[in-house]
Amino acid sequence: MFARRVFLGGALAAVAAGSARAQGTTGGATGPIRIATAGPMTGQYAAFGAQMKAGAEQAVTDINAGGGVLGRQLALEIGDDACDPRQAVSVANQLAGRGVRFVAGHFCSGSSIPASKVYGEEGVLQISPASTNPRFTDEGGWNTFRTCGRDDQQGQVAGKHIADNFKGQRVAILHDNSAYGKGLADETRKALNANGMQETLFAAYTPGERDYSAIVSRLQQANVQVVYIGGYHTESGLILRQAKERGMNVTLIGGDALVTNEFWQITGAAGEGTLMTFSSDPRKRPTAAEVVQRFRARNIDPEGYVLYTYAAIQIWADAARKINSLDPRRIAEALKAQGPWQTVLGPISFTPKGDVTVPDYVFYVWKNGSYSEI
Repeated sequence: MFARRVFLGGALAAVAAGSARAQGTTGGATGPIRIATAGPMTGQYAAFGAQMKAGAEQAVTDINAGGGVLGRQLALEIGDDACDPRQAVSVANQLAGRGVRFVAGHFCSGSSIPASKVYGEEGVLQISPASTNPRFTDEGGWNTFRTCGRDDQQGQVAGKHIADNFKGQRVAILHDNSAYGKGLADETRKALNANGMQETLFAAYTPGERDYSAIVSRLQQANVQVVYIGGYHTESGLILRQAKERGMNVTLIGGDALVTNEFWQITGAAGEGTLMTFSSDPRKRPTAAEVVQRFRARNIDPEGYVLYTYAAIQIWADAARKINSLDPRRIAEALKAQGPWQTVLGPISFTPKGDVTVPDYVFYVWKNGSYSEI
C-alpha cells in the first residue's frame, strides 16, 4: 500500500489508497484521482508534517471507503518541502507533473506562497490547512484557499490580550524573519500598540540554532517580563528554557505554531504557563466526534492541524461531487460561491480571496505537559 519515490529537489511519497483496481492503474477516466498534501515531512518542523500526513491519509481512507469521488478512488501523494521555499517550488512542480489536481498544503507560509504560483500556472487547486500569512491569499490567484485563519486576525487577538492582561509589564516581541513568524510578530505589535501599550524590545533571532544566549541576554538586560514570539515551537521552546535556566521569570506567548506536544518535550517544566493562540479545539467539536474516534483507534491524537488537513480534502471532495466535475477552476469557483461546506471543523465558507469567513482564535495555556483552551 505504501510506495516511496525520491526525485531531485525534493521527496514525494506516493500512496495509492483505494481498491486493487485503483492501485494498479496510472490514470485515465477510470484510474485514481491524484491529490496531495505537502509540508515539512522532514526537518525541525516535521511534527507538523506528521499532523498533515495523518489528516490527509485518514481523509483519503474515509472518502475511498465511501465510494471515492465521482466513482473514482483517490491516490495520495506526500510532498516534503522541509519548510524551505525553494524545495517547496520543486515539490510543487513535481506534484503538478504527476497530474495532481489538488494539494492540501503547504504548512509554512514561506512555502505556500511561492508554491501557489506554480500551482496557479499548472492548474492545481491549493487549500492550505495552516499557512496564516495574509499574503498567501491577498496576493494569491484563483487557486489559493485556507481552512485556518490569518495572522492579522491572530495578531489582533494576541496584541489585545497582552495589553489587557499584562499592563505595566515589559514586553519583548521576537520573530524568526520567516513569512509566518515576522508577519505574526508585526501584526501582534500593531495590535499591542493600537491598544495603548508599547513593546520594550522588538528583535529577530536566527532559526535552527541551539544556543540562544545572545537573545536571552538582551531580554535579561531589558528586564523583560513577557516574551511574545512569532516563530515555531522548536526555537520558542529553546529560548524559553534558556531564559528560565538563567533565572528569568518570564511568560512566553506564541501563536499557532506552538500547537504540538513536541513543544513540551523541548521545554519540560519551563513551559508551564506558556500561552498561545489557536482556534477553538477542533477535537472537541461535535462535527469531528466520529473522525476523532477513528484517529484515536489508530493511537493518533488529532491535535494541531490534523483535522484542518482532513477538512481541506473533505471540502475539495464535496465540491467536486456537487458540481460533478474535477476541473480545478470550476471547483475553486464553487468553493467561493456555494458554501457553507460541512466539515469536521463545522461549516466553512470562503471569502472571494479564499479565506474562511469566520476565524475563531482563542487562547490556550500549557500546564503539566499538555495544553487546553482557556
